[in-house]
Amino acid sequence: MYSKQILSLLKKKGIEIGDEVRLDSPKGAFIGLLMPRPEGAEGTFVIKLPNGYNLGIDAKGAELSLVKKSQPAKPHGAEPKDRGEIAIIGCGGTIASKVEYRTGAVYPAISPREMRNAFPDVDRIATIHTRQLFELFSEDMAAPHWAILAKAIAEEVKDGAKGVVVMHGTDTMSYTSAAISFMLQGLPVPVVLTGAQRSSDRPSSDNRLNLLNSVFAAKQDLGEVGVCMHAGPSDDICHLHRGTRVRKMHSSRRDAFKSINSPPIAVLDYRSSVFKPLTQYKKRSAPGSLRLEAKISDNVALIQVHPNIKPKFIASLSSYDGVVLMATGLGHIPTNPFNDKHATQIFPAVSELIESGIPVVLAPQTIYGRLNLKVYTNGRLLLDAGVIGDGMDWTPECAYVKLCWVLGQAKDMKKVKQLMETDLAGEIGIRSPLEVD
Repeated sequence: MYSKQILSLLKKKGIEIGDEVRLDSPKGAFIGLLMPRPEGAEGTFVIKLPNGYNLGIDAKGAELSLVKKSQPAKPHGAEPKDRGEIAIIGCGGTIASKVEYRTGAVYPAISPREMRNAFPDVDRIATIHTRQLFELFSEDMAAPHWAILAKAIAEEVKDGAKGVVVMHGTDTMSYTSAAISFMLQGLPVPVVLTGAQRSSDRPSSDNRLNLLNSVFAAKQDLGEVGVCMHAGPSDDICHLHRGTRVRKMHSSRRDAFKSINSPPIAVLDYRSSVFKPLTQYKKRSAPGSLRLEAKISDNVALIQVHPNIKPKFIASLSSYDGVVLMATGLGHIPTNPFNDKHATQIFPAVSELIESGIPVVLAPQTIYGRLNLKVYTNGRLLLDAGVIGDGMDWTPECAYVKLCWVLGQAKDMKKVKQLMETDLAGEIGIRSPLEVD
């Protein structure tokens, strides 16, 4: 909170939090938005500069003047009469979060409508309308949320949306983007998920560039699900990643998202109208071709294989409908084919799961590269036992989500294997790239 003296000054000048102000000080003149003051240094003005950074200036010797009053947000729930061409669906996450200045905690609070008011530039890209679906951090998203989101997107398309942008938390965005990719078949419009590594009122938030480029991407001739995030640490361009190929590869960097075993779909810069394809992608399907297949199982386990993993633990997975094992190397688990007395093996337990009708799918721990079970003895043993995944280059997240979705469509083991090993949404590549970032 600001000091009583500063609050009195603000009231006298008719200045409120969020107003555009000019701050003249011994350090220079600055124009920006007046921000709330966190605890400590109560005699300091805080403004957000046009470049996104917050600046603190000692109020002593500084002169504050009003430049422009902030535009009040429209009442929550009151949509404009005319629906925009691009639908923005809010699911929460850091892109739609604020900082609670007393504690410094981040919580989901900004609606898509408030985002529009905060970024009027969006109207230069496309007409939009907004819909708040969830107010969640992405770690709380689960299979039922994926199905609800897919249905909401389908409703927007049916009602005439020419593109859909989904604001989502970054931690599990790759799971949601994969799920939506399988649930929405024959997309006649782009569906673009986006998020932010830094909340809207943190210094150098990445939400502006990500959101505006996502709206721009939603206007392109694209008929699949993508994820739009910063391509590098600076505020210049974004990458559009395929929804089944993307992975968060850093906990905090703004360019945390990378395409795995595939180039990004495109480079984007809405400011110069740049949409530069980097690989082939599905074009918009014909109107009316969308198929919603939202049935999904939430009873699938994703387990990382590691040294000393216990057979009893694998056996305990018998209560699941399916299991994905993040295998080492080319697709290996402890099999102990040479009967070493110190080695443990989980191969018998895995075989028992398969024999009982539980599909076991492999995904690479290495992230990059392709599974090949025909090179070593343990891989061949797994093939003979009936594991699924030989030749696949999917990410662990995508393999997990795909098995969840497939088990919502089929229970027969042969059908499950067929669907899993069929490329449905760009999740399986024919060839692997020679280089990775």
